[in-house]
Amino acid sequence: MTVPAPFAINGRFLTQSLTGVQRYARNVVAALDDTSLGREATLLAPQGATDPGLTDITLRRVGPLSGHAWEQAVLPLRAEGRLLNLCNTAPALKRDQIVCIHDANVFTAPESYGRAFRTLYGTLQPLLARRAARITTVSQASARQIARYLPLRAQDIAVLPNGHEHALAWNPARADYAPLILAQLDGRPFVLALGSQARHKNLKLLVDAAPALAGLGIEIVVAGGGGGVFAPETLAAAPNLHAVGRVSDDDLAFLMERALGLVFPSWTEGFGLPIVEAMARGCPVVSSDRASMPEVCGDAALMASPADPAAWIAHVKALRDEPSLRTELIGRGHEQVKAFSWRATAEGYAELMRQPLARLPARPAAPPSVKIAVAIATRGRPEIVAATVKHLLATQTLKPTTTIISCIDPADAGDLVAHKDVTVVTGPAGLAAQRNTALAHLPAETEIVVFFDDDFVAHGDWLSVAAQSFRDEAELVCFTGRVVADGVTGPGVGFEEALRLVAAAAPSGGRWTEPFSPYGCNMAFRASAIEELRFDERLVLYGWLEDRDFGSALARRGGRLVKSPDATGVHMGVKGGRLSGERLGYSQVANPLYMLLKGTMTPRQVAGQLFRNLASNFGKAFRPEPFIDRRGRVRGNLIAFADLLRGRLAPERAALLDPRPSPPMLQPQVKTR
Repeated sequence: MTVPAPFAINGRFLTQSLTGVQRYARNVVAALDDTSLGREATLLAPQGATDPGLTDITLRRVGPLSGHAWEQAVLPLRAEGRLLNLCNTAPALKRDQIVCIHDANVFTAPESYGRAFRTLYGTLQPLLARRAARITTVSQASARQIARYLPLRAQDIAVLPNGHEHALAWNPARADYAPLILAQLDGRPFVLALGSQARHKNLKLLVDAAPALAGLGIEIVVAGGGGGVFAPETLAAAPNLHAVGRVSDDDLAFLMERALGLVFPSWTEGFGLPIVEAMARGCPVVSSDRASMPEVCGDAALMASPADPAAWIAHVKALRDEPSLRTELIGRGHEQVKAFSWRATAEGYAELMRQPLARLPARPAAPPSVKIAVAIATRGRPEIVAATVKHLLATQTLKPTTTIISCIDPADAGDLVAHKDVTVVTGPAGLAAQRNTALAHLPAETEIVVFFDDDFVAHGDWLSVAAQSFRDEAELVCFTGRVVADGVTGPGVGFEEALRLVAAAAPSGGRWTEPFSPYGCNMAFRASAIEELRFDERLVLYGWLEDRDFGSALARRGGRLVKSPDATGVHMGVKGGRLSGERLGYSQVANPLYMLLKGTMTPRQVAGQLFRNLASNFGKAFRPEPFIDRRGRVRGNLIAFADLLRGRLAPERAALLDPRPSPPMLQPQVKTR
């Protein structure tokens, strides 16, 4: 299908201040002006729009109104044919249009935006995602984020990144303000940052690092963002921190070419245009290692966590002390920016304007570089844990840096005791206690800790998807995957069948569910968020509620708990090694009531939990499933209520009940390879 002629471009950006989004639009349109489509395009803009001085694309100022009102009411009536929108928004009434959504920051960092802005984007963008002929964005990381919040699959979003060529046209010889700034520094070395009051830009890191950098004799120059980037008292307390306000592009080039480097500590970015601008101007970059930044930087920058000022200080010191490092980074930067071209992006848009569903070439995504530990608690099931762990280590595309098996006796780990990539630790019995033992043995540098049940079979991309999610989303503290089959609710799933189900499970590409209480058979946590928090060892039984308790305690500290449909696996639900139904039935009553007193479950949640358990146990006690000890659970429920009336109900009492033998149960066939 060829594009109708003529087609239109949404030119509202010509009335807006020049930020990264508007710079993208101006440069894409200028590059489109040089393609064969230039003569077919009309740039429609509100009255008063500046003329970009294009050669072939015609500028037409149309209609009354301005801003969003013009875009929603005037533009769709005056736009003939297909419409190209490059700045996050577009007319809701038009279907035949391409819309570039630069990032999902309004969803991932809502505190950086006003209520009206959040409401507008939260209402308009889902509608555009459903109606537009094609959605584009500027990085693969941004595509992943957008797919988590809007009704789109990441693979259906066309990635058309920013370019770098505009920065080559900046002329430091025309700088007038920047030389005055450097004169005030009296020859002292400095790093450059770009200012913004948006919280996700993370300029607080520079404030935290300022005293240490002052001790090294290094100044910090923050350009842009107006006069309110830092409070007066902040600047007074950090005399080496200089907020110089907005500067021209020529002044920015002057500063970049003389700085030790650009420091870019954002928590999240759709692309991070200043990174490629700095590289194009021969300025080394120290960048955050989150969201799109690793993708844009490649191996041409020094990377650090936006939560670790010490790492940034060390990188800046290295730039000062090692001239060869600066030279190497400058050379790598010049090579890296060749991957980001306005011409190539414009050609991609030209192809989409002709054929909106065209598949554009995509750069392969580099696997996240992250130190990830897998912890598995097990007891009395050595064959099961050996099979699942060996499969995990053989198939994961992102290999764990540490794999810990936490058990009561080394015999519980079977032949994993001798495995070179496995660490077997022992400690007190109980799932919560065994997980805490694993936490106590984590290497200090661990960034993500993953807990799998010993009978969970993970898809080969599970760890990679989880690690990428933590990299993309700075506020993410807890991640749970999608269980495609759960044998715990039935007779169980055999190992060979689990392998087949995992292989057949396609990633759904759907949106995240949040907030979501973690499901312990497969859950991951940001290690820095856990700190001293531990699983409550009073919750000795009832495999899911200790996870919920831990997640609730973590949520109180802030951060997001999500379920992703793209990290998949099968919970075999092996029955061997399980305790009696009586003990479990006691925990079904005791644990929710205990958590109510702790504040990790609400009264409504407790009521729902008790009702579901009691209804299932009492309703099925007369004809119980062969794989569940319903009558034992009923006895345990009644004992718990009796203890409640006596004032002696406590979750740890479940382990003290006499373990009556459970009736024979069906066992899944577990064959190891």
